[in-house]
Amino acid sequence: MKNRSVGPKDVVIGIAASGRTPFVWGAIREAKKRRAFTVLLCFNPAMKLAAKRLTDSSWRPDLIITPNVGPEILTGSTRLKSGTATKLVLNMITTLAMTKVGKVISNLMVDVNPSNVKLRDRAVRIIAELTGFNRDESKAALIHSGWIVKKAYESLIKK
Repeated sequence: MKNRSVGPKDVVIGIAASGRTPFVWGAIREAKKRRAFTVLLCFNPAMKLAAKRLTDSSWRPDLIITPNVGPEILTGSTRLKSGTATKLVLNMITTLAMTKVGKVISNLMVDVNPSNVKLRDRAVRIIAELTGFNRDESKAALIHSGWIVKKAYESLIKK
């Protein structure tokens, strides 16, 4: 937490399949001390109740996410389904975060750095799709904006 300069503007998500990993709980506690918003992502529904019973609130995450993934196909393996579910939950969280901070318009990522031919072509397609302008007009707007997709979009929607 110290090396990452975690503070009040941060969100720290601790991930533990069982919800019991000491390192994860220690990270959550330290993040809380630094006034970050804390989340525990685990696949043990009993952890919500267990966390509520903690008498020392410095250990209690601000939010606990406990998707019920059901039993493992291979009995005794605790990480197969939870590993896949972790990826899906983190994809949802990052997608929502990118949308919330304005990096997405409609369903398109607009905060991209078109630093090569392939990405510049993608930027042209994004602008054309969002604005209804043709590819040449979209490319001209991107060139005029210094290849800043969001800026090109905003210039074209004002027309």
